[in-house]
Amino acid sequence: MSGGFFALLDDVAVLARLAAASVDDVGAAAGRASAKAAGVVVDDTAVTPQYVHGVAAERELPIIKKIAVGSLRNKLLFILPAALLLSQFLPWLLTPLLMVGGTYLCYEGAEKVWEKVSGHTPQEELRTELGPEEEAAMVRGAIRTDFILSAEIMVIALNEVADQPFVSRAIILVVVAIAITILVYGVVAAIVKMDDVGLSLTQRSSQGVQRFGHGLVKAMPRLLAVISVVGTIAMLWVGGHILLVGVDELGWHAPYDAVHHVEEDVHHAVSGIGAALGWLVNTFFSAVVGLVVGAVVVAVMHVLPFGKSHGEGHGEGHGEGHGEGHGEGHGEEPTDEHDATAGQPTGEHGPDGEEDPPGRGPEGTTA
Repeated sequence: MSGGFFALLDDVAVLARLAAASVDDVGAAAGRASAKAAGVVVDDTAVTPQYVHGVAAERELPIIKKIAVGSLRNKLLFILPAALLLSQFLPWLLTPLLMVGGTYLCYEGAEKVWEKVSGHTPQEELRTELGPEEEAAMVRGAIRTDFILSAEIMVIALNEVADQPFVSRAIILVVVAIAITILVYGVVAAIVKMDDVGLSLTQRSSQGVQRFGHGLVKAMPRLLAVISVVGTIAMLWVGGHILLVGVDELGWHAPYDAVHHVEEDVHHAVSGIGAALGWLVNTFFSAVVGLVVGAVVVAVMHVLPFGKSHGEGHGEGHGEGHGEGHGEGHGEEPTDEHDATAGQPTGEHGPDGEEDPPGRGPEGTTA
């Protein structure tokens, strides 16, 4: 009887070790998959704070929470099932889809570079107070934009674990979805409240604490700028690398082989730090490929008729507008009384000499 009991304990111990090993495997695979999606993750982190720029401080965290919940819903309810079905029944389609996502990353990165070089920086749309309907519309727009980024993250992660059994693959992708959502929106929440914390610290009696608070306030815009630059570089690097690997898998080996040979030469030429330098070489050439491909797509999108409209309205999902003429009618003061009333519904303003409707001042401006 006792022998059977101890044999049972041995079996339980074996099962526990197997379970622990499986958990370790899942954790390691989730870590690799998440690392491959780093470029999109950084971009997501850089984009999201713009949605709450200028919003009342007490609404910042609730809005971020709504976007985070929507992002997790996108990943778990829509993208994950589609990705698993794709990997199970149409695995050959994974590489082309990855390349489409990689091209989009290259386009996004190259467009940011073009905006910086050309000086056509998007005009920020400041918001001081949002009603319930406006806030809901803004959250829906943020979740739609997040859907594209989340799809890229999940497809990149899926490609790293495509050789895993179906159940393990599903568990790994769930872990990746939850971990990346918590990471991105946790960092976003910390960033957007950084200036509020700093302002609070400036009211303290301690001079050291006050200086630290002023430092936080001054550091926030610089931090956002750094994240934006890092995100742009990461998008070009990840997008270019996806394209290099993709064309190699589809049969065109020359581009990937050329980069790989240079990487190997540097690796073996320098002792000690050769591996790190080799990785940097691969990253550099991948970013160059991403910039070239992205520049071509940007040129096409700004030349073609449908591309022009896309380019002008591209920043709307980010609360921004593109181009010199795009800001017309978005915050510019009317030049005369005719411009002030143009386009208003009939009957909204009374004739000269009559009292304006309640809540409105002269020339149709909000009181």
